[in-house]
Amino acid sequence: MSNENPPEQKGILAGFREFLMRGNVVELAVAVVVGTAFSKIVDAIVKGFINPLVGAVGTQDLDKYNSCLKGPCSINSSGEAKGVVLNWGPVLSAALTFLITAAVVYFLMILPMNKYKERQAAKAGPVEVPKTEIELLTEIRDALVGQRTGEAGAEPGSGSASAPDSGPAAAGGPDTPVGRQRGGGVSTEK
Repeated sequence: MSNENPPEQKGILAGFREFLMRGNVVELAVAVVVGTAFSKIVDAIVKGFINPLVGAVGTQDLDKYNSCLKGPCSINSSGEAKGVVLNWGPVLSAALTFLITAAVVYFLMILPMNKYKERQAAKAGPVEVPKTEIELLTEIRDALVGQRTGEAGAEPGSGSASAPDSGPAAAGGPDTPVGRQRGGGVSTEK
């Protein structure tokens, strides 16, 4: 039997409170509220400016734009169309609303935020990018090859194949070439 304590159980309300207090849940709620209010502004712009501009060509109500695909298209006394009617007006209205919303969000929210972040990054100065594993392994490989061949690029005091077997190199210290660390194993030098 083990003496492990069972994991501490959270209460249902504590878990629910933790879920609600997460940053992204609160941000999402704020975004929905702001988006709902913002959609009313966009609808007012479409109805107040876009529809009258389209109305200069045809009717002001984009929902009334349609085309007859097949058969005789007519409107009965109750205002319903008979025949195969393609209602492209509401689609055009929704597309214009989407484009206006996207443009306003980009130019009034995203673009200024990006400029602000760029200024903050410029104030902070250049950020040192950590080396990747590949770069680190390449440097280690080059250093080991330099130690073995005794190239000018090798670090001074790093030891080479012709160094005497005494001191830290013989004991397998940090400056010992790979061949000697293995107890004088196979040499790769030719």
